[in-house]
Amino acid sequence: MYVLHKKEEGILMKKVLSLVLVALLILGSFSFVFAEDAETVKITVIHTNDTHARLVEDSYNGVIGFAKIAALIKEAKEANPNTLVLDAGDTLHGMPIVNISKGENAIKVLEAAGYDYLTLGNHDFNYGKDRLFELRDMSQVGMLSANIVDEKGEYVFTPYVIEEVGGVKVGIYGLSTPDTAILTNPTNVPGLTFEDPVEVSKEMVDELKDKTDVIIALAHLGLDESSSITSKALAQAVEGIDLIIDGHSHSLLATGQLENNTLIAQTENYGKNLGFVDIEIQNGEVVSMAARLLAAADTAETVADPELAAFIETIKPENDPAFTEVIATTDIYLDGVRENVRTKETNLGNLSSDAARDATGADIAFVNGGGIREDIPVGEITKGKIAAIFPFGNTIEVKKITGADLKAMLEWSVSDYPAAKGAFLQVSGLEFTFDPAQPVDSKVMEITVGGEAFDETKEYTVAINDFMSAGGDGYAMLAKYDTQTIFGTYEEIIQNYLVTNGTAGSEVSGRIKVLEVVVEEPEPVEPTPVEPAPVEPEPVVEEVIYIVVPGDVLWKIAAQYNLTYQELAEYNNIVNPHLIYPDQIIKVPAK
Repeated sequence: MYVLHKKEEGILMKKVLSLVLVALLILGSFSFVFAEDAETVKITVIHTNDTHARLVEDSYNGVIGFAKIAALIKEAKEANPNTLVLDAGDTLHGMPIVNISKGENAIKVLEAAGYDYLTLGNHDFNYGKDRLFELRDMSQVGMLSANIVDEKGEYVFTPYVIEEVGGVKVGIYGLSTPDTAILTNPTNVPGLTFEDPVEVSKEMVDELKDKTDVIIALAHLGLDESSSITSKALAQAVEGIDLIIDGHSHSLLATGQLENNTLIAQTENYGKNLGFVDIEIQNGEVVSMAARLLAAADTAETVADPELAAFIETIKPENDPAFTEVIATTDIYLDGVRENVRTKETNLGNLSSDAARDATGADIAFVNGGGIREDIPVGEITKGKIAAIFPFGNTIEVKKITGADLKAMLEWSVSDYPAAKGAFLQVSGLEFTFDPAQPVDSKVMEITVGGEAFDETKEYTVAINDFMSAGGDGYAMLAKYDTQTIFGTYEEIIQNYLVTNGTAGSEVSGRIKVLEVVVEEPEPVEPTPVEPAPVEPEPVVEEVIYIVVPGDVLWKIAAQYNLTYQELAEYNNIVNPHLIYPDQIIKVPAK
């Protein structure tokens, strides 16, 4: 005996009702034209994830930009009015253009671009839950999450919606990663519980299966195995989800990933690709799904939506009065010159790494020299200046690593010294000495952490940016470690630090020491007497006065005059030959 499943019973009932309706219509009139029994409805789902506030087109880094995304959405809706536009989270925070408004600018752009719904990623909580609730209440783009509840166990966001699209009922529910509770600062989510996505999804499917034809999970779970739950595990554990629009792991799924008859779609990150999923439905059944990506390179000829482009121009940080706000003043020059932060300890490097360690409570904080893009002259420090110094929107993460890998980081940092290197580390909570004359991977001679002897077998917590955390700048040893906590961006944390601490304690103090190269003098040899040839007297050369310009280092100046930097330092009574400042006078002895 064949037993119908509930969904099959529903289909059969629909067909019976259709036949009854047709019979009644035939009896009543012969003037109706009837559609085929198996009419196919095509629905297009356009999606993004992990844009991290990259609103502006950036062809160099392969970012489409939301003005072009808006034009592509409009074009798709004209081609197929049965179109939904979804975002899978980590959208409301990341770059100054959005951070300055605490997320509101991102909401306005999503609204103007034609988005329908978004779910919440862990970074969307970076302003704190109260601000996120304010954004929820002002947004015309619906915020969905079925697994976030308050102390009373009540939903704080809409758990699901049912949209009728081309006569097809589509159920969409939201999921946020439970790891948000540890990935964001705990003070951002007090009183919130992130429930198990698997159990919540089973409840959602039970709720929606008899009310809808298509079920979509709009999820910020990802595919990283280090996560407590992945979208792959969700699809394998829960029957009945047709499509997962996913985020969090920044995965590039060119044609999607099929798991247990559930299609998972993700677009990588930063708006580098726009995702499309085409769904065909016949008689309440999904008969086909196909995922594809449109890359930034393929949108070169796309004309940006003029209205949204104009709006984005008005909210750029340089046009925002808030960026002229003075947050602190400095009576010392803060050295962020490219050649300096990539070769030696600087006071701006110390300030930046101190701010990161203060905010995170980590044992050690590192800032890669390549992440510092400008210096700070004496005078007022504005929000715009801090944003210009740290323009990448990097967030700060904390990982616990072994002492062995900590030493490997330091070895990589100085491996190319004295050449300027973006991976050169500015440090806080740690001091080390290295010998540039030694082989690569054996240059670091001495390390102390928090004033105590370094132990390779011990574990240390380190604060680094998300770029380094993922193995960027050659720090592959970091990628294998799980992230314990995620904090705000550099510009936010350093702004807060300056307001509280100013520049105190940032002076160059020997956190990074370079051993001098000792050149052994050869044994003296008695010369053979030779009748000297007549020599024309050389003209007397006066002492040269050299004015330091940004980017100068003492050894380069010395080389211009066939001197060593040690000679130049001794002649000018420079205590620390690795620290010179723009406009400093250097006297070059006659030679």
